[in-house]
Amino acid sequence: MSNEILKLQNGSDVRGVAAEGVEGEHINLTPEIARKIGCAYVSWLAKKLDVDAIALRIGVGRDSRITGPALADGLIEGMVSAGAKVIDCGMATTPAMFMSIVFPETNFNGSAMITASHLPFNRNGIKFFDEDGGLEHDDITEILNLAGLLNPVKTEAYIEQIDLISIYADYLREKIAQALKSLGKGDKPLSGLHIVVDSGNGASGFFVDKILKPLGADTTGSQFLEPDGMFPNHIPNPENKAAMEAIRSAVLKNKADLGLIFDTDVDRMSAVLSDGSEINRDSIIAMIAAILAPEYPGSTIITDSVTSDRLTYFLQDVLGLKHLCYMRGYKNVINKQKELNASGTVAPLAMETSGHGALKDNYFLDDGAFLAVKLVIALAQASVQGKKLDSLIEKLPPLVEEGEYRFKISGDDFKEYGKGVLEEFKKRAAAAGYEMPQSYEGVRLSFKGEDVQGWMLLRLSLHDPVMPLNIEGGRKGDLAKLVEIAKKLTDGFDRLDRSCLK
Repeated sequence: MSNEILKLQNGSDVRGVAAEGVEGEHINLTPEIARKIGCAYVSWLAKKLDVDAIALRIGVGRDSRITGPALADGLIEGMVSAGAKVIDCGMATTPAMFMSIVFPETNFNGSAMITASHLPFNRNGIKFFDEDGGLEHDDITEILNLAGLLNPVKTEAYIEQIDLISIYADYLREKIAQALKSLGKGDKPLSGLHIVVDSGNGASGFFVDKILKPLGADTTGSQFLEPDGMFPNHIPNPENKAAMEAIRSAVLKNKADLGLIFDTDVDRMSAVLSDGSEINRDSIIAMIAAILAPEYPGSTIITDSVTSDRLTYFLQDVLGLKHLCYMRGYKNVINKQKELNASGTVAPLAMETSGHGALKDNYFLDDGAFLAVKLVIALAQASVQGKKLDSLIEKLPPLVEEGEYRFKISGDDFKEYGKGVLEEFKKRAAAAGYEMPQSYEGVRLSFKGEDVQGWMLLRLSLHDPVMPLNIEGGRKGDLAKLVEIAKKLTDGFDRLDRSCLK
């Protein structure tokens, strides 16, 4: 059982198949297994805090997935069997579950969120928090190892319930009200603004009813706000093309000033401007950085490795900030952010192109709703000045051409083989005289000549036998030229499937 439970680890989260629905997938995350994991988490937390389990108060929340209630019951039963007092937070968000440790109304010792983010309806998982934030990879490994040794019995106990999402919404709504107090609109600072939200039937519908409407915004045209774990309209995922087209269409149809879209558990977001322009990937990072720049001049913005040279130019040459293009993985960029701030380097934002964004002034928490609050405040302030929100990023060069190519690695020991490919790729690039900026992940090349402009990044996937190659051309026609360069640099690797380049 221990090995089977360990297979549920996905980085710093627990992820598994919780319901039937996809052929060939077997259920491996059940309420019984959740009970074991809940019991193990209490033991782990009690040990870390050096207290008896009976002294612990732990919150449990879930998103809209169909398996959420049953898994929550199992997780809570395991926690109660270990001696902890558990508070059922019902429908919640991942950021809200961390904030339940911070809010004086709750002040939990730890918390858990049952979610699988943007994955299909039959998947689910668990994210754990303590006062330091989300647990790390090694913490999850320890908890799952312990869970495999436990067999907790179902324990009857009174479980307190709390409306955490209302407490969380009050917190966010007050952030907007305070920031816009000077506008002189009283308790309706968003009056005159039309903002639409697409929840994708995830857990973010509260943003309309508990935040935007009470502050006076017109939210006509907001869609898919009702939680529905079958996700009947589109996947709640800001990186999904169908999802982005849905919010884009809603903005244009309703002539809205801004559109907001969240993932299922609301730790990621993207936006659409009034003209239908999608603000995601590089542009959402650029916009949040532009909002923060006046408050944090000369500071460092941390991103994942696949952000573009266009973004580097905007951050450094336009905003006067520093850009640390780091590694993929939201925990990686957030941990680097914490490290830099602790050492005296001000880093107000760590953000992935996926929409995960953590702010220094929000507990280093990747919180899609908090980022949306920043955008809404900026929209209101720009509106008073007779400007549009897109003025913040008008000097961000536009995307011209891009492509992502995923090379599959055959055979065993794919990591060692992939490392060898990267070493040879780097040697060939150096011999060809290509510019190689510092890269914390894989090998990155920049091209700034008259013959070809753009960049490419070849890296090794953390978990899969795949080498992703991201390429962006600076001008029309440059992408094809860069693909030809990539073909030459990756030629002759017998276990590397490069058919996607043809």
